[in-house]
Amino acid sequence: MDTSADTVTRTGRLDITKHAEYFEPRDVKKPCHIIGCGAIGSTVAETLARLGIEKFVLYDFDKVEPHNIANQMFYQRQVGMPKVHAVYQTITEINNDAKIRVVQTGWQEHPLAGHVFLAADNADVLKRLVEMNKDNPQILSMWDFRMRLGDAQHYGADWTNQKQKEAFIASLQFTNEEARAASPVSACGTTLSVITTVRGIVSAGIANFIGYIRGEPVKKMILIDHIAFTLDAY
Repeated sequence: MDTSADTVTRTGRLDITKHAEYFEPRDVKKPCHIIGCGAIGSTVAETLARLGIEKFVLYDFDKVEPHNIANQMFYQRQVGMPKVHAVYQTITEINNDAKIRVVQTGWQEHPLAGHVFLAADNADVLKRLVEMNKDNPQILSMWDFRMRLGDAQHYGADWTNQKQKEAFIASLQFTNEEARAASPVSACGTTLSVITTVRGIVSAGIANFIGYIRGEPVKKMILIDHIAFTLDAY
């Protein structure tokens, strides 16, 4: 694709010797769609790239801002770049073989397929996206991530499994206002977020995805709390 993010220096093919006997990325034959490239989305993309996943479709409208560096997978040199281009750049620096499409015009105009990772911060948008795609036969799996400051939730579903799909949709029955009310904010109104919670829930969610690809049962819900030091999976 023609994008300024493609100016990255090419360094060679990703060596996956460290995990090849545990996870084979070639088993992921369909693209990974990442809806939102902020804290969760950029970390999901970076983690999947290091696993050797090569097909990505990235969705986001925002640009990288200085305060994003503390809890998102960005660097000072990327401040001011569209987030999709910055994530494109990071993935390509990890794996030259990655095939990436970036979308800044809205997910509604691009049919979803393969594996869908929900990482947008608008609950109403996510609910509408899932409802519109509940009968989409091109989607194989869906993965959702939600977090506050020290605790977070992950939901997964094999989209070919009707019961899992229904449970996944049921987990989204809350409004954007309710989600914002539950999010901790600073004295000046900034939503609080810490990188340990981001990486913790993304690690749990991607481990769930790996298990799914390996043919293991999907964990429909994972809850972590870094303050209480607990992790529960169902």
